[in-house]
Amino acid sequence: MEQEVSQLQTEDDDSTGSTGLPRVRINQIVEASVPKKKGRLFGLARRSPSVPFASAPPSSYVDQEVLLSQMRDKDARISALESMVASQEAGWEAQRKLNEQMMAMMRSMNPNANVDFPTMPDPDFQTP
Repeated sequence: MEQEVSQLQTEDDDSTGSTGLPRVRINQIVEASVPKKKGRLFGLARRSPSVPFASAPPSSYVDQEVLLSQMRDKDARISALESMVASQEAGWEAQRKLNEQMMAMMRSMNPNANVDFPTMPDPDFQTP
């Protein structure tokens, strides 16, 4: 067996040479000499740089027009969301001004009440 395996290797030890053995016999020699783990063969050879990793997804061609169309759609969605946020912030600012006017009006209606209404509830405040 060792002699047959050594016949499969060339001097540079990187590839199998022309041995005159049929492919079926070469496969049998390799299967007999390579360790198996969970039914899989390990240590056959180095991976060629031109061959992608087995776990890597196959590369596929993506049309540039499709990508540009998707980018335009996403840009449109982003700008629509930005305008929605801007309108919400404008609404919140208008509500804040209205709240301040209401507070001023309530204070003017009862000037003797020395109550300071907080603009935001204090999260650290604990009632006794």
